[in-house]
Amino acid sequence: MSFSDGSITTFLGLQLLLLFFCFLSPATFSDATIPSTLDGPFTPVTITLDTSLRGKAVDLPDTDPRVQRYVTGFQPEQISLALSSNYDSIWVSWITGEFQIGMNVTPLDPTSIASIVQFGTLGDSLIHTATGSSLVYNQLYPFEGLLNYTSGIIHHVRITGLQPSTVYYYRCGDPSHGMSKIHHFKTMPASSPTSYPSRIAIVGDTGLTYNTTATISHLVQNSPDLVLLVGDVSYANLYLTNGTSSDCYSCNFSNTPIHETYQPRWDYWGRFMENLTSTVPLMVVEGNHELELQAGNKTFEAYSSRFAFPYIESGSTSKFYYSFNAGGIHFVMLGAYIDFDRSGEQYEWLKRDLAKFNRSVTPWLVVTWHPPWYSTYTAHYKEAECMKVAMEELLYSYGTDIVFNGHVHAYERSNRVYNYQLDPCGPVHIVIGDGGNREKMAIEHTDEPGKCPDPLSTPDAALGGQFCPSNSTTTGAFCWDQQPPYSALRESSFGHGILEMKNATWALWTWHRNQDTNSQVGDQIYIVRQPDLCPPYNVTT
Repeated sequence: MSFSDGSITTFLGLQLLLLFFCFLSPATFSDATIPSTLDGPFTPVTITLDTSLRGKAVDLPDTDPRVQRYVTGFQPEQISLALSSNYDSIWVSWITGEFQIGMNVTPLDPTSIASIVQFGTLGDSLIHTATGSSLVYNQLYPFEGLLNYTSGIIHHVRITGLQPSTVYYYRCGDPSHGMSKIHHFKTMPASSPTSYPSRIAIVGDTGLTYNTTATISHLVQNSPDLVLLVGDVSYANLYLTNGTSSDCYSCNFSNTPIHETYQPRWDYWGRFMENLTSTVPLMVVEGNHELELQAGNKTFEAYSSRFAFPYIESGSTSKFYYSFNAGGIHFVMLGAYIDFDRSGEQYEWLKRDLAKFNRSVTPWLVVTWHPPWYSTYTAHYKEAECMKVAMEELLYSYGTDIVFNGHVHAYERSNRVYNYQLDPCGPVHIVIGDGGNREKMAIEHTDEPGKCPDPLSTPDAALGGQFCPSNSTTTGAFCWDQQPPYSALRESSFGHGILEMKNATWALWTWHRNQDTNSQVGDQIYIVRQPDLCPPYNVTT
């Protein structure tokens, strides 16, 4: 297999080009047996379900030591990191104080505890200090018998003035009430065509089951520099407020006056994840399980309160959509559960963000949102069709390279595709909603006999509830009668993915399948940009 970088051949002399490839060519470390998108489009493949490897899709109980509170008083817990828009700043978040759940709850005073981070490049000399803000959120249900929730104090501090690719040590808290132990993180590389995070983990639809613990354990073994969570986090909305739960809320709790949640599941999730998130930045986008309707028609309160987002730094007015750079990659995180129409603010922001995006600095464009546009499973089939109709052309026109989605609890990778047609300039769409949640895996495909859903049953009220007809098959039918050409590989299994940018045009994608307690490679491919074949609108801007 030969490798080339079409973005540089037009302006580098032969000698400089050879020197450049000594440092950048994947040929020096790649396995020639790994295919690339240059070898595609690939004949569609389905890996049949191995029922012996279904794992244990059962939630961790509150008695599990990994989810129990390990601090006292107002000491910090649930510590997590999030990137800002560039390498020179990072967010540190944590919680102090105990949550309350009951008929009558009294929120803590967020101003009573300071939000302080002490940091530096030496673990025994934290000479810098940053301060931030704090808040408390409530989940309230004005119905007899339902329990209300109020969180601990949630702190968010943005550290600025950081150097690229540098290890920093930090601790957080309020010195008057207790500081955390010392943690560390490494900043992202400066944005350029030659600098990238070593590994980026992608995971979706996690929940907090025994399958989830296997997924996160395997993910940690791959030592990522950054984690993207493509929506559906704690699955607190599979619970009633009294802690009773079900794999299917609507099946078992259809008579409740409102869709209840059990908010302590968020705290359990934050505690379980802390070993990872206190060291590796976690970037999150909202999924449907974060909606969590409550009194006053408030939604997404836990999601909006618990995580830090670089939305202001990236010119957004909403925590539901934002962007950031990680070395030579520009990430765009889009909101499917907020207005995405072409007349809306999100679309206008996306146009502005893409217009500023500079391929000469960040060659790669990776976009993420929760519900997929290209999935062949019956679960959630074409739910996001209206979002696709509104946004696909814009993303295509700027040469989006890779799209990551969740929502469907399975793995599926597409060939390069645009508007349901094979297109060498279209992005590769990857569905990775297989983090381990208790709703279990998606198994059935729409191209199987009798499995194509009624078109009018597919719109999702959380996505606007509209039906947007489109011609997605060669015959005009709503579903294919065989695995569509744009679907390269699909498999029902839990797992996670690792993305490794090798240079400005070559990236290695690996999907690690959960095999009970072992992680095995289920899919691996080089995704190759071809800027000479597919020039984006703003090559020189």
